[in-house]
Amino acid sequence: MFYSTTYQSPIGCLTLASDRERLVGLWIDGQKYHGGTMPEKPVECDDIPLFVKAKDWLDSYFTGKKPDPSELPLAPVGGTFRQGVWSILRSIPYGEVTTYGDIAMRMAAKLGKTTMSAQAVGGAVGHNPISIIVPCHRVVGSNGSLTGYAGGIAIKVRLLEHEGVEMNALFVPKKGTAL
Repeated sequence: MFYSTTYQSPIGCLTLASDRERLVGLWIDGQKYHGGTMPEKPVECDDIPLFVKAKDWLDSYFTGKKPDPSELPLAPVGGTFRQGVWSILRSIPYGEVTTYGDIAMRMAAKLGKTTMSAQAVGGAVGHNPISIIVPCHRVVGSNGSLTGYAGGIAIKVRLLEHEGVEMNALFVPKKGTAL
């Protein structure tokens, strides 16, 4: 059985989901694929200790501290490839960005391959079910394009600015499928 609660954040309402022991989802209101990895509709329940801990983590994050994703038991639902990508996302330091291409190279090495598609990585990043805590907002295009955030580009920009990321080399594309 799965459970959910909400958290009012500076970027809008967040929905958290848990199996009681581990966090399986965190979605921004209006986000693409909201709840998409949930095998069943969660039951609303605010008094699960993990939700208190996750909300404390979010309070810490939104007040400018740098909480580590490893502070929470995470269990995003997805296949082996996506799990590998999400593991790499958790290693991106607060206030820094990486590219889809860099993640593709790391995944290729992890899988013993010489190359990996950045588009395949982009698909896994876009379907990350634990936004913010698994920091998919820290991934940008190789040319500095702020593309591919399921929560919306404006929220991606707000999260990166909140973390103090140097934004001068980054830009919002004028057109594209991931806006």
